[in-house]
Amino acid sequence: MNDLEGTRRQITNQLEDLSADSPERKPLEDRVTTIDTRIKAVDQMMAGNAAQLASAAAVPGAIVEHPRINPNRDGPPEEVYVVGTIFMLITLLPLSIALARRIWRRSAAVVTSFPKELSDRLLRLEHMTEATSLEVERIGEGQRFLTKLFTEGEGARALGAGAARPVETRPQPARDRIP
Repeated sequence: MNDLEGTRRQITNQLEDLSADSPERKPLEDRVTTIDTRIKAVDQMMAGNAAQLASAAAVPGAIVEHPRINPNRDGPPEEVYVVGTIFMLITLLPLSIALARRIWRRSAAVVTSFPKELSDRLLRLEHMTEATSLEVERIGEGQRFLTKLFTEGEGARALGAGAARPVETRPQPARDRIP
């Protein structure tokens, strides 16, 4: 019934797209008429089947058998899946929650029990690293000072000349001398 109605919708959509004087319109209209008669026949068959089912149900002792969905089905019955799901919810879910809680508690205990020897050793390592960084900073300052000294002023000229000039000494006046 659904297939026939779907086919009828497709044909009517095609008819709507065609103009009124198109030569292809007549065969499509004939197909719509044929499909309408088939839909009517299927509808009458369904009404007859419904009437037979109703009369069979009204007779005492009459059993209406429901057709099986797939009689050639291989594998376990559907009840196995339901029982398995219930088993997992009742048994495995609480066990997994308990195991997760145990692991969580154990990991918290491990983190809080940090050995004192390791703590002292890390503290010494930190102090040693700080002392080394201070010394490296002092070495860098000294290097910057020497570089500045040699690139500017007297030191740069002395290096550029190849040798340092002797420093002149002037005699100090008598008043500045200490007796």
